[in-house]
Amino acid sequence: MKNGKFIQVVTTTASRQEADGLSQILLQGRLAACVQLEGPIISRYHWQDKIEEAEEWRCVIKTRRHLFDQVAAVIQEHHSYDVPEIIALQISDSSPSYEQWLDKEIR
Repeated sequence: MKNGKFIQVVTTTASRQEADGLSQILLQGRLAACVQLEGPIISRYHWQDKIEEAEEWRCVIKTRRHLFDQVAAVIQEHHSYDVPEIIALQISDSSPSYEQWLDKEIR
């Protein structure tokens, strides 16, 4: 179903414990219907004029588009990084039953 009102927000954390904590805050606050944790993953990136490598955990957060600023604020507040990854991807298509479930679970 084409909708456009839901997004996936992606962030990475330094540990499974940090990812768990972040997901709990988002779920308990009904800012997300689902948070998928993937990891550990290896990230390579530029930081302070060097190429770095780190083991991280990816969080994929399903939420409403209009809640992005609140989700981003929670990530920023509870994140250990100076500049956490906070990227939103629009969910342009989904099954009707999944969309109904998202609609029910997110405030």
